[in-house]
Amino acid sequence: MPQVTVSIAGRTYRMACGVGEEAHLESLAQGFDARITEMRKAFGEIGDMRLHVMAALTQSDELAETRRRMAEMERENAELKRAADAQAAERQAGEARLAESLGRTAERIETLAQSLMPVPAAS
Repeated sequence: MPQVTVSIAGRTYRMACGVGEEAHLESLAQGFDARITEMRKAFGEIGDMRLHVMAALTQSDELAETRRRMAEMERENAELKRAADAQAAERQAGEARLAESLGRTAERIETLAQSLMPVPAAS
């Protein structure tokens, strides 16, 4: 199992990860470190543990908001799909009515055409 060394708030941590996930883990650690640095600038020295917890809670809040928005988009997508399916069904029904009407019209025209044809004279 690969291991990477990451630095968060000036401390170095050796972390295990899955094969091919090294760069991703390093990127996550860099993002978390940046968040702590940002919070340290905003709040000053309030203790590493408190900064870590605040950064973790902030990222958790962002994740929860992203999940909520994604669920909302999935609901909207499902509603749009239902509406599109209903419109497709309505269109198919309309096309079937139109085809039936055209069939009846063609039959009427054929009947009318036959009635207008001269009857051959008897010899």
